[in-house]
Amino acid sequence: MIIDFHTHVFPNELAPKAIRTLADAVDNLYPPVSNGTVAELLKNMDDWNINISVVQPVVTKQSQLRTINEWAASINSNRLLSFGGIYPHTDDYKRDIDFVASLGLKGLKFHAEYQDFVVDDEHMLKIYDYALSKGLIILHHAGSDPAFPPPIKSSPQQFAHIAKVMGGGVIIAAHLGGHEQWDDVERYLAGSNIYLDTSMGFAYFPPDQFCRIAAKHGTDKILFGSDAPWSDALAEIDRLNSLPLSDADKEAILSGNAQRILNI
Repeated sequence: MIIDFHTHVFPNELAPKAIRTLADAVDNLYPPVSNGTVAELLKNMDDWNINISVVQPVVTKQSQLRTINEWAASINSNRLLSFGGIYPHTDDYKRDIDFVASLGLKGLKFHAEYQDFVVDDEHMLKIYDYALSKGLIILHHAGSDPAFPPPIKSSPQQFAHIAKVMGGGVIIAAHLGGHEQWDDVERYLAGSNIYLDTSMGFAYFPPDQFCRIAAKHGTDKILFGSDAPWSDALAEIDRLNSLPLSDADKEAILSGNAQRILNI
């Protein structure tokens, strides 16, 4: 089994504009491998032998809360499992988290750059704490994003701070803990209780560094993700399988850890 823990899709009528806008924001640095629709993601999954994809929506306005989360719930199936989202600057985060939980969604996706917050801000810690108390998983963009200038709002050091102050639950830092900040991941974050996903990764981080981080962090806290449509999941899977890891470690990363935390 293969579970891709980090994917993005959009409603059919919004997908062309969304893909174009997001690609233009990074000067087409990451050419999309699909048109961003559910149908195309499912086709790629069939072609690449991916059993389940976890969809990660981002709420960038309070007015999007209901529509994005209701759409996320509507696409859930035996092949797709969508997280939800809230707007971090909401006037009532408990109300909004309760709404997400009421739809049966299993987690929340946050992106500190697109949503304009600092990942370990005290207010955000309260949001995480309440979400985790509701049994929700939290997945964060982590590290640099070429669409936004420094300073980075979600560094490995900040996630290490979160790891120290949060009391439990599953918090995931995407892009192996910090896109293009893997020296700091290795120094500050590896070995903590924060999960890492591999999205937008194997084409960027050095294979030997990934293996060192995996050894220090524990492969039981690493999740395979592609960041589709912004990277080629099949190429990512092939790169992972080429690494000098045990079959048990690869199985844990590709599906076992995701099955455990998603309870599927």
